[in-house]
Formats: sequence, structure tokens, C-alpha cells
Amino acid sequence: MVLALPLARGEGEPLAFEGGKSQWHDGFERYDFIMDTATLEISPYKAPKGENFSVGDPEQGKRRCVVVAPKEPAPGNPWSWQGCYWDHQPQAEVELLKRGFHIAYISANSELKPGKEWDAWYDFLTAKHGLSPKPAFIGMSRGGEYAYTWAVRHPAQVSCIYADNPGGNAEMLAGLGGLAENNVPLLHVCGSLDPLLGRFSNVIETTYEQMGGRISVIMKDGAGHHPHSLHDPGPIADFIEQSVKHPLPAAPALAGEQSKHASFYGTAMTYADSEVEGTSLTCRGARFTGCYDRYAFELPGVEGAVNVIVPEKAAAGTPWVFRAGVVEREATVDVALLAKGYHIVTGPVSYNKDGPDLKHWNAVYQHLVKYGFSAKPVMEGAGRAAGEAYAWAIANPGKVSCVYAENPVLQSHMTDGPLLEKLKPLATAKVPLLHVCGALDPALEEQGRVIEKRYQELGGKITVIIQEGAGHYPLSPRDPAPVVEAIAGSAG
Repeated sequence: MVLALPLARGEGEPLAFEGGKSQWHDGFERYDFIMDTATLEISPYKAPKGENFSVGDPEQGKRRCVVVAPKEPAPGNPWSWQGCYWDHQPQAEVELLKRGFHIAYISANSELKPGKEWDAWYDFLTAKHGLSPKPAFIGMSRGGEYAYTWAVRHPAQVSCIYADNPGGNAEMLAGLGGLAENNVPLLHVCGSLDPLLGRFSNVIETTYEQMGGRISVIMKDGAGHHPHSLHDPGPIADFIEQSVKHPLPAAPALAGEQSKHASFYGTAMTYADSEVEGTSLTCRGARFTGCYDRYAFELPGVEGAVNVIVPEKAAAGTPWVFRAGVVEREATVDVALLAKGYHIVTGPVSYNKDGPDLKHWNAVYQHLVKYGFSAKPVMEGAGRAAGEAYAWAIANPGKVSCVYAENPVLQSHMTDGPLLEKLKPLATAKVPLLHVCGALDPALEEQGRVIEKRYQELGGKITVIIQEGAGHYPLSPRDPAPVVEAIAGSAG
């Protein structure tokens, strides 16, 4: 039968557990239960002698369930859910217990997969015992697969996932979008020689990044599938604790209530020896580089979505970049400008036209200036998208601080006729131009050099940075500092 529970408790305190009581690591109290898989009833259970900290396999038709309680619950009663392999490398869970987390588990192996039993266990811990409605998942190998499997079925009921050399399946890979939409942060700890790395962790990482989700990776150089976890569990516990404390932020007023949230972060990574781990660690992703909120929204009468990436703190005067083309994670200049307090805005492109519409971009400009953005944005574009940035600047020369282009090709859907013949308004308004070009870019001579020559003849100021040995790609400079300094000088 279902366990009878006491009714009285202090505000915010979890109800006491009355399962079979024993001790777990470092003197924490462990409570054991047994679930009948036919009725889903959960009853107290006394762990067999000799089991110590581990959990044995249940008899057929049953599931073993375990909760370990902290000595002092943290606010909100957070808890972590182990997806498989209870008590294997438990140092992260022990650290979480010290921080006030409850730790929970339900029997799982190759035969006992997530299903209605997991749902019943979740209800038992949350609805009946007052634990947080959003557990943090810890999953190693198959446990990572199972954590993701349950999480993608319940994306609004998960605070975060720490997966260690995770396995996977088609369902969990297909369901990652729901986790991204609910702003669920992910952390992977993997060995660089793990045979599952390319099949699952790397696929999850790439997919989640493209969906705008936050994922961070700690790669152990030269390690295989084992050992799991880290000798120092601090980075894992920090990730889980901070994820529980930081829910989805409120959208800024300029984006409106119907905006869609995503995250943006660059490709920077670190590689350093770790004496504690006995190897070198590569750290990359949202926790290890600047991570910013990105909002997509629409405006009345404007076809296509506007995308705004918001800095942690806006610089004085609220400077911003008005650009054409999606902001890739390799956009080193945009990443550096975000760190300096610039907003990055991508202008709308309609699904019903071949490119941007000048009137629609004008409406976006007016909308953002109304919300306090600088009256003179930086115009930016790469390749043929640079032509769209130039076209708007030429139509609005008094509203531009500078034009920055990477390997530019001056073609545009916003205007008729060759843009190379329309640079005079920018020169007259003394708008500085800044180009970064690959020395091997096929467009350099016919576009970049021609723009440079004509703008100088018009009396305009143009700076060209040539990247030796580079072609059309990569578009962004290896060292963004000179570009950022020039842009900041113009915007300032």
C-alpha cells in the first residue's frame, strides 16, 4: 500500500520519509522503498544486509527506490535523480547532499527502462513529499540515455542534466528541442577516447547549440568510457546548484510577451592540465565562455523575425550592431562586442521575398531607438550579406556610426542598381568603413579593393585588415581586438 505520510510540516520543508532507514556516505540518512510495477504502490522496504551503500536488483514485478536526505534541505527542496548505476562514482551526489539536495534513484538497467514507474516515483517525491517539481538529472553511460529519455518526455519538469559519457536513442535525440525551449542547461563530462563520444555526446552538443540550448562540455584528454565523473566534483555540483537557482529570465520589454528565447555563446575553449584529474581538461560551451540571452520576435507590419542578443550589461548609450545574416558562434567580433555591452540585432528577412525589405528594417530601427538604443548603430554583414548592411547605411547615412564587413560583396535586395556606385552618401556623412578580408578571397580584387579605392577617392575613411593565407572562409578575424577597438571608437 502507499505510505501514509504526516500532514504537518514547516513552510517549504519536505515531508519526512519513512522508508527503511540506513546510513549512506558521510552519515547521510538513506530511505528505501519498493514499488509494485502493476499497481505503482510504493511501500517502505528494508535493504538486505551486506548491501551497504549500493542497491541490489529487484525481484520481478518490483522496483527498488531510494532517497538520501541532506542534513539541512536547501531552499526549494532541490534534488537530483540518478538515471542508472546507483552508487557508482557518487562524489557529485555526496557534494550535493552537503549543499542541501536530496538524492533519489529508482531501479534501472537494460531491462528496466524509464516508463510509468518513473512517473510514479516523480509524483511520490514531488506531490507527496514536497521536493522541487524540477529535479536535476545525473546519468552515466546508459544512465545518461535514461535521464534524457525521461527528460524529453517531460521537458518542463527538469532543471538540468549532467550526463557522463552518455548513451542515446532516437527518441531522446529527436526530443532535444523541447529541452532547449524550456531552457534546460546540459553538462557533459566525457573521455576523448570514449567509443560513444561521436555517436551521442557530440551529436547532442551540436544539435543543442544549433537549437539555442545551453550545453557545456568537460573533455578528459586520453580517457575512455571509464572512469566516470571527476575526482573533484565541485564543477559538477556548481553546475547543478546554479542551474536550479537560475530559471528562464524574463524577456525584455522590447521583445514583447510572444518572443522566443534561446541562448548564444561563442566557440572559445580552454585546455589545461589538471593535477586532481590526472589529465588535461578541455572546457567549452555555455559555462566556459560568455553566454547571452537571444530573443526572436515580430513587429506589426514587419515580415520576418527580429533577433536580438542581449549583453549581460548594456554599455553606456546602449550601442548596438544592426546586421544582416544569422550570427554564427564563430563570429568573433560579435562575441567580443557582446562582452563590451553591445546588443547584436539581426534584421528581419521575409519568407515571401528574396531578401530584406528597407521599410521593414527602418521600422526595426525606430522600434529599438524608441526603447533607448543608440541612434547610430554599427552596420555589419559578411559576404553578400554585407551588401544589405551597406544598402541600409546608404539609405540612412546620418543614422550609422560605422560599417563593418567581412569579405564583402556589394549586392542587395533593398535597392536597385550597383551599390559600388552609391557610396557617396556615406563618405559625405563621414561614416568610417572597416573591412576584414582574406588574402585568398576570390572577391577581394573585384569587390574589397574596388570599394577601398572608390571610398578613398570620395574622401571617405576606410580601414582594411588582410588575413594572410585565408580565403573567403573563415569570415571572422582570428584576432577581433583591432576590429572591436575601431568599432568602439566610431560608436563612442
